[in-house]
Amino acid sequence: MAKGHRSQIKAERNIKNKDTRPKAKVSYARVSQTKAKQVLDTVKGKDVAAAIGILAYTPRKGARVIEKVLKSAIANAENNNNLDTSNLYIAECFVGKGPTMKRIRPRAQGRAFRIEKKSSHITIILDER
Repeated sequence: MAKGHRSQIKAERNIKNKDTRPKAKVSYARVSQTKAKQVLDTVKGKDVAAAIGILAYTPRKGARVIEKVLKSAIANAENNNNLDTSNLYIAECFVGKGPTMKRIRPRAQGRAFRIEKKSSHITIILDER
């Protein structure tokens, strides 16, 4: 017979398997998923200082948003986990699809074209070397 109720067993398992690495997430960022992924692929696996340097000189809209998320993750590592920022690197970074705003663009002869303004959810997880 199991120890306790199923919800108690799940709660204990979740506490034991909790990821303690510092991370930051931005939801509903107004940049498309594919454009953000191109920028994230350039900094994946790099040291934090090198990643900030790369993002500062990347001329894409997603780079500004990702730079803010990275700085937030660094601050979380420093304040919440008491980690040294010189040893940090980007362990994982991924983009999820957010909701799409649908707008109408008037066209010739009374027709209408749809404009899709896409958004994304960007997550960065750091780790120590």
